[in-house]
Amino acid sequence: MSDAAPPPEEAGSEGWLQERLDRIERLVEPGMRLTEKAEELLAPAWQRVTQGEPRWQVSLAVLGAIVLQLTLPYRLSVHPRYVLPAVEVLLLVALIVANPRRIDRESSLLRTGSMGVIALISIGNASSAARLVIGLVQATETEDATKLLLYGGAIWLTNVLVFALWYWELDRGGPVTRMLGARKHPDFLFAQMASPEVAPEDWEPMFLDYFYLSFTNATAFSPTDTLPLTRWAKMLMLLQSAVSLATVALVIARAVNILK
Repeated sequence: MSDAAPPPEEAGSEGWLQERLDRIERLVEPGMRLTEKAEELLAPAWQRVTQGEPRWQVSLAVLGAIVLQLTLPYRLSVHPRYVLPAVEVLLLVALIVANPRRIDRESSLLRTGSMGVIALISIGNASSAARLVIGLVQATETEDATKLLLYGGAIWLTNVLVFALWYWELDRGGPVTRMLGARKHPDFLFAQMASPEVAPEDWEPMFLDYFYLSFTNATAFSPTDTLPLTRWAKMLMLLQSAVSLATVALVIARAVNILK
């Protein structure tokens, strides 16, 4: 029948849209057309100009990756041992000083510095992972299983942080470009983008969302609730899954062999 009630998901979507329209009507004087400000309110926050996201989340992630690198033994580290972490810390401090509270400064120099930090962490962790894999294949990693699992776990978790940082830095041109709402089409489709009625009006992806994306991809070896839309995003997720699978499989297999 034509007057049948809409499905629950459609009813929820219609209710969300009606609430937004009611809010806009209250902003417009009688007899006037919608202002540009009112029209902007129809768009979700991730497509509008918003405040820059807090600096502390990504800073803690970078510090965590540096600490994890320092926990590895000498044979798995990049030599000289403390040079790479020192450079990473200096770059991080420079970024914090230049843009301390919120990431809201549009600067090619700052973005280059941010990508430089991530690249250095990536190089260091890739080197450690390669050394570990070679040692496992050649059976030179003969320490007790507990230490082997700890070293493999540190490399795996650093890998999760590294890919979370890359997803965060590259999605829609980076955090500042996302803040400006300059790119309409996302590289990653989060659940709140597909169903805006289930999220607060001011929701937009921040670093913790990308960390969750990276963690689930490293454990499930496939997308979960966030879908890669562009080719580079798909290839980056494929690379992370491959690295994670190889590391986990080899470390666990060797640890089980040692225990026997």
